[in-house]
Amino acid sequence: MSGVWIVMRYAVQESLRRRVFLVVLILTALFLALYGYGAWLAFREVGKFSGGEEIVEEKVITGSTIFGLAMFSILFLGAVLAVFLTLSSVRGDAERGLLQPLVVRPLGRTQLLVGRFAAAAAVCAGYVVAVYLLAMLITGLVGGWWPDRVLGPGVALAAAVCVIAALTVLGSVYLSATANGIAVFMVFGAGLAAGLLGQIGEALDSNSLERIANVSSWLLPFEALYQSGLAGLTADARGFTEFAVHLGPFGGAQEASALLWPWALAYVALVGLAARWGFMRRDL
Repeated sequence: MSGVWIVMRYAVQESLRRRVFLVVLILTALFLALYGYGAWLAFREVGKFSGGEEIVEEKVITGSTIFGLAMFSILFLGAVLAVFLTLSSVRGDAERGLLQPLVVRPLGRTQLLVGRFAAAAAVCAGYVVAVYLLAMLITGLVGGWWPDRVLGPGVALAAAVCVIAALTVLGSVYLSATANGIAVFMVFGAGLAAGLLGQIGEALDSNSLERIANVSSWLLPFEALYQSGLAGLTADARGFTEFAVHLGPFGGAQEASALLWPWALAYVALVGLAARWGFMRRDL
C-alpha cells in the first residue's frame, strides 16, 4: 500500500502543476461569474411576474432549472479534467519510457494503476464538490433558493467523475492518448444523450426510450449518478411544481434505485480489473 500512496502523492502533485489544471480553474472562474449573472437575471425576471395565488412555485422551478444546468456544466468540466489527467496514464507514459524504471523494481503494475486512478479521482472529486458548493452558494444568495438535498447531489457528481476517470485509465492501457480522449468523450456524450432520451420517454410514456435509458444507466453508471443528483434538487417538490420541474431536462430526473451505488462501486472495480489485465499483458 505504501507504493500506492507514493504514486498517488506524486500524481496529485503532477496534476496540480499541469497547465490543463490552471486552464480549468480559469474557465471555472469565468463559468461561476457568468452563472451568477445569469441566475440574478433569471430570479429578477421571475420576481416581476410573481404575485397572487401561485399554482406552481416559480422560485423552485427557476432555481432547480438553472442549478441543474450548473450541475451539467460542473459534470462536463469535471469530465474534461478527469480525461486530461489520465488519458496517457499507461500507454503514453510507456511510449515515453517513464514506466519501465517504476514497474520493474520499486512498484508493481497494480500499485501504479491504483495510485494513478486514486490521484485523478481525488483531484477531480474535490474539484467537482468545490464548484458545486460555490454554485449552490451563488444560487442561494442571489435567488434565495436552496436544493432540497444539499450533500447528495454533490456526492453523486463526484462519484460520476470518478467513474469517468476509471474509464479513461482503462482506455489508456489500450489506446493512444488522442484516441483515448476521443473515445471517452464520445462515451460521455452517448451516456448523457441516453439519459435525455429516458426523460423524453418518461414524458411521452414510451417504453422503448425508457428501456434504452435503463440499459445505458447500467452500462454507463456516471449518467445515472448525475440523474440521481438532479433528482435530489427537488426531492420534496409536490403537485404542479413537481410536474413542471420534470418537464425540463435540468430541473428534475428519475430517482436512483437502491442498487445504483453498489453497482457504481462494482463497476469501477470491474473496470480496474480489466485495466490491470491489459496492463499485465502489455510489454513495456
